[in-house]
Formats: sequence, structure tokens, C-alpha cells
Amino acid sequence: MHTPIVIYEDNHLIAVNKPAGWLVQADETGDATLADWVKMYIKQRYGKPGDVFLGTIHRLDRPVSGVVIFARTSKALSRMNELMRNRAIEKVYWAIAGQRPNPLSGTLRHYILKDRSRNIVKAYDQPSNRNKGAKEAILDYNFLAGLGQQFLIEVRPKTGRPHQIRVQLSKLGCPIKGDLKYGSNDRLKNGSIFLHCRSMSFIHPVKKEKIEIVAKPWKNEVWLLFEDLWNE
Repeated sequence: MHTPIVIYEDNHLIAVNKPAGWLVQADETGDATLADWVKMYIKQRYGKPGDVFLGTIHRLDRPVSGVVIFARTSKALSRMNELMRNRAIEKVYWAIAGQRPNPLSGTLRHYILKDRSRNIVKAYDQPSNRNKGAKEAILDYNFLAGLGQQFLIEVRPKTGRPHQIRVQLSKLGCPIKGDLKYGSNDRLKNGSIFLHCRSMSFIHPVKKEKIEIVAKPWKNEVWLLFEDLWNE
């Protein structure tokens, strides 16, 4: 498994490129977490005695890679949480599917209901009595490139529902490679899937200037097919 890479830090925020397979926060497995790794990084880099404050602003599913931002102060955490609630943080994901989307670009709107016992969600076209409690999920997508049976899709979620991108692309007929839970037939060795949080853009909660935090995909034989697009 890869080691996380710090891609942005100041006195208020710290962002890392999360490798697939890492937990952001602790769960019942007891496995090492990204939050613990970042705390240790701060402690060692800055010689912090005692406990290190670190606020979790958002999460990525364990098999997903890419940008994860933490708050280093309670003020930054509160203000970033407000940006999240107000949908004032623009997120861009890259996904690799085994099917070309049809149409090549568009907006997907579904109603998502989570089955907590199985940790899986279902996406419905319309709300109804059989999916009471379902929450609206919206994303924009755009086909970027295709090589062989690998199709790169850019996704800009407008809402932040559990497994939203995974289930909505599956409903489109483009399950993400490696995502056995949502229809892929491609089992990857480490249980990862080809979904990567490429960037997050927002107004800095303290400096009040726009920043964009970008994470390159982790190199492997599939992501490298699209390496020419990484720096665009």
C-alpha cells in the first residue's frame, strides 16, 4: 500500500493525497487511519508536544484515492464545515469505467437510500413510498478520453451523498472498474476502485483567497494511460 503524500499545508489546513485502501477515520476493523498518519506527521514535523488537534472535514471511501483535507484549528474546522454545508467547495473526481457513457456528458439526478446493515446504497429515479427517506443526489459528468476498454470520466458532484458517484455511474451503465459492489466485473488485487478525488477548490476559511488543491492519481498501468491529462 502506498504512503500518503502531503500536498498542501498552512497553519489552518492540511491536505493529503490519500492512497486507495486507507481509512480516513477509525472503524470496527481497527486498521491504521489517515487521520492518525497526519497527526503523527504534524507532531514530528513541528515538534508538537502532547495531542495534536486535527478536524475531519470530509471523507473518502476506503477504496477511493485522492484529496482529503483536514483542519488544524477549531476555527478552520468550523468554517470549512460551513463551506461544506453551503456546497461552496467544488470537487472534481476522475473515474475509469469499462463502458463509454451515453450520452458523453450530462447531469445525473437520483434519490439515494442507504442500507446501513450492508453498507450499500440504492439509487432511484424518483422518490416514492418504497424509498422513503431517500435523499436527492446530483452530479455532472463529462467523458474525457478512452483507450481500449478504459474510459476516463470526469465527475463534479453537486451533493455529497454516501457512495453517490459509484452508484450513479453504475445507473448510467458505467460502473467504476474494480467496484464489485456496484456492478463492476473487474476485481483489483488490493480491493481498490478506479475513483480518484482529483481536486477541491474553495475560498480559504481564514486567508479569504481562492485555492485549488490538486492530487495526481497514483501511478499504475491503468492511470498511466491518461498521464498526458494530469497536468492540464
